[in-house]
Amino acid sequence: MLGKGVVGGGGGTKAPKPSFVSYVRPEEIHTNEKEVTEKEVTLHLLPGEQLLCEASTVLKYVQEDSCQHGVYGRLVCTDFKIAFLGDDESALDNDETQFKNKVIGENDITLHCVDQIYGVFDEKKKTLFGQLKKYPEKLIIHCKDLRVFQFCLRYTKEEEVKRIVSGIIHHTQAPKLLKRLFLFSYATAAQNNTVTDPKNHTVMFDTLKDWCWELERTKGNMKYKAVSVNEGYKVCERLPAYFVVPTPLPEENVQRFQGHGIPIWCWSCHNGSALLKMSALPKEQDDGILQIQKSFLDGIYKTIHRPPYEIVKTEDLSSNFLSLQEIQTAYSKFKQLFLIGFPSPPPYCGSDHTATLLFSPSSAYHLPSDNSTEFWDTDIKWFSLLESSSWLDIIRRCLKKAIEITECMEAQNMNVLLLEENASDLCCLISSLVQLMMDPHCRTRIGFQSLIQKEWVMGGHCFLDRCNHLRQNDKEEVPVFLLFLDCVWQLVHQHPPAFEFTETYLTVLSDSLYIPIFSTFFFNSPHQKDTNMGREGQDTQSKPLNLLTVWDWSVQFEPKAQTLLKNPLYVEKPKLDKGQRKGMRFKHQRQLSLPLTQSKSSPKRGFFREETDHLIKNLLGKRISKLINSSDELQDNFREFYDSWHSKSTDYHGLLLPHIEGPEIKVWAQRYLRWIPEAQILGGGQVATLSKLLEMMEEVQSLQEKIDERHHSQQAPQAEAPCLLRNSARLSSLFPFALLQRHSSKPVLPTSGWKALGDEDDLAKREDEFVDLGDV
Repeated sequence: MLGKGVVGGGGGTKAPKPSFVSYVRPEEIHTNEKEVTEKEVTLHLLPGEQLLCEASTVLKYVQEDSCQHGVYGRLVCTDFKIAFLGDDESALDNDETQFKNKVIGENDITLHCVDQIYGVFDEKKKTLFGQLKKYPEKLIIHCKDLRVFQFCLRYTKEEEVKRIVSGIIHHTQAPKLLKRLFLFSYATAAQNNTVTDPKNHTVMFDTLKDWCWELERTKGNMKYKAVSVNEGYKVCERLPAYFVVPTPLPEENVQRFQGHGIPIWCWSCHNGSALLKMSALPKEQDDGILQIQKSFLDGIYKTIHRPPYEIVKTEDLSSNFLSLQEIQTAYSKFKQLFLIGFPSPPPYCGSDHTATLLFSPSSAYHLPSDNSTEFWDTDIKWFSLLESSSWLDIIRRCLKKAIEITECMEAQNMNVLLLEENASDLCCLISSLVQLMMDPHCRTRIGFQSLIQKEWVMGGHCFLDRCNHLRQNDKEEVPVFLLFLDCVWQLVHQHPPAFEFTETYLTVLSDSLYIPIFSTFFFNSPHQKDTNMGREGQDTQSKPLNLLTVWDWSVQFEPKAQTLLKNPLYVEKPKLDKGQRKGMRFKHQRQLSLPLTQSKSSPKRGFFREETDHLIKNLLGKRISKLINSSDELQDNFREFYDSWHSKSTDYHGLLLPHIEGPEIKVWAQRYLRWIPEAQILGGGQVATLSKLLEMMEEVQSLQEKIDERHHSQQAPQAEAPCLLRNSARLSSLFPFALLQRHSSKPVLPTSGWKALGDEDDLAKREDEFVDLGDV
C-alpha cells in the first residue's frame, strides 16, 4: 500500500520518508461516471424499510495496518439504519468473517444505536442537533455499542451534505412517537413471513400456565399461588397479566392500591425460603389516607412474616443502595474511555477506490482530544480514569448485595423482600443476580432467557425509557440492564464451566437492545406491548401484530455462527435414574446448604411495633436511616459465608458466588474493546485456548465416528478437518468481532520515553520515529 512508511531498526534512527504522495482528490480517481455506477453496492432493505436520504462521494475513515485510509462510497439513511456502502464491500464479504449478523452489517448503525453526533468545522468538533445554519466537513457518529464512525464530506455535493446530515440528525436525535418506531413497520410488512424458531423453548411468562410451571420447578407452590386478578390489565398496567403472590393473601388486596404494596414472588430456594419484591405505596399528605395505608401494610406483613417459621428480611434498594443517577453518571464517564476515534486526516495517497492517509502510528487513536500529546497523557492516566468512573465499583456493590441476600436465604433460611419505588429497576437486577447464583437452571441458555423474560420483561422494566428509544427524556436513560449483563459477565469470566452460554452471547444480547425488529427490549411493560400490538384493541377485524423476540437467534445468525454462543466448557448436570435421584435428594440439599449460622428466632420485642413502622415510612416515600439488622452483624455473617464458600471446591450445579475483591472485578474487554485494534492480541487471549479446545473436541468426535462406523463397515472413513476456528494463530483475542484482515501483524511503539511524551507539541509530526517490532 502506497504511503505506508515502515521503519527498520530503532535507537532514534529515522526511516526514509514515503517516496510518493498523491494529492488527487477521491472524486478525481474515477473519471468514468459509468464505472462508478457499475461498482455501487446494492442497499439491502428489510421488510417495511424505506430509504430516506443518501449522499455519494463520501469517505469513511478506516484504521488498518497501523495507518488510516479512507474508503470511498455512499452514505444512506433509512427509517431503520444508517449504512455506508463502500466500493470495496465485496472484498470484505469472504469466508474469514465467521460471525456475520444477518440483520446488521459491519457498516450499519441502527437509528436507536446512535448515541451522539458531532461535526467538524474548521478542525473544531461540535455537537450537532436541531437545524443547522452551516454544515460540517466531517461527520462523527458515536454509537451505544461503542463504535465510532467518521465520514469525510469535503468532496460530497453541498445539496447532498445538507440532505444526509439533516436527515441523520432528525431521525436519530428528534423525539419520536411509539407508533413511529420501525418495529411496527417491520411487523406489518413481515406479518406473513414471521417464523419463530421451533428450538426456542424460552418460557415467556405470558400465561398462567408458565407461572404455575415455575412454581412447580422451584417447589414454590407449597406457599405461593399464581393469580389472574390482573387479567386484561384491569387492576394495574404496570404488572403483568399473571403473577405470583403468597397463598394467604386475598386477591382483593391486590386491587386496593393497584398492585402497590403487594409482595410479588420472584423465586423459591430449595430450603423453602423465598425472594419477593414490592413497590412502594403512592405518596400521600393526608393523615387519614396515611393511616389507611399503614393499616394495609400491617396486614400485608402479618401475611408474609409468621415467626418462627416465616421470617422476612427487607432490603430497601431505593434508600440504602445505589441510585439510578449514580449508575447513569458512572457509565457516562466509563464509556468515554472506549469511544476512540481518529485524528484529523493528513494528505491522501494511493489510488483506485481507497484513499490511504499519511498517518503516524503514535497518533493512531485519541482519547478524548484530537491532539496526540494529550492522547498519550490520557493513556498514562487510563487506569486512574477507569477507577474514578466508579463503574467497576458499582458492579462490585451489586454483586456484594446479591451475595448478602443469598446468605440470608441459604444460610439463615430467611425470606427476603426487595423494596423499590416501582420495583422495576434495581429489584430486577438484584433478584436476577440472586437467582443466577443460587439456581443452576438459570445458568443454562434457556433458563437465562426465561429469567430475563420473568424478571425484566414481565417484571415491568422500562426498556423504552431506560434505553431512550424515543429520545424524549435523556434523564430517564440509565443502563440498568447493561449493568446486569456486566455483572453476569463477571460470573461467566470467573466460573466458565458453570454457564451454558459464552461472553459472546452476552455481547450480542447487549447489541440486541438497539435492534428494533425484536419486541423484547422496546416496551415499558407487558400492557404497553399488548396494547400497541393490537391484542387489547376493540377492533376484532384486524389481526394482532406478531413480533419476533430476541431469543430467535436464527434471525440474526447462521447455525455455524450460533455455535459461538454455546460454551463448549459447560459441564452438564449428570442425569440420574429414579433410584439414584431418590437416594441423592437429601445429600443434594445438604450440599447446597451452608449451615454457617443458625436460623434466628423472632425478635422478642415484636416485629410489628418497631421494625414495621420504619418499613411503612419507607414504603410511603420517606427515607429512613436505621436498618433492621445492625450493619456489623450483617458484615460478619457475609464475610463468614463468603470466605467459607470460596474455601471449598466449586460445585457448578450448586451455589455459585463470584470473587468481589478489587482485582477480580475486571473490564468486559470483548464488549468494550472489540472495535479498538490496538487492544487486540493476535493469536492470544482466551480465544486461543478455546480454539484449541474446540479443535481437540472435533478431533475426538471424528475419531469416535470412525470407531462407530468400523463396527458396520470394513472401510475406514476419510478424516474430516475441523470446521470451527481454523487457523487459530491468526485469530484475535477479541474474536469473533475483530475482523482478521483488518489487523496489523507489526505493532509499533514510539521511541520516546513516557516522560518525554508530555513535552512533545505534536506526536503526529514524528511519524518516522517508531520501532518496528517485526512479524509476530
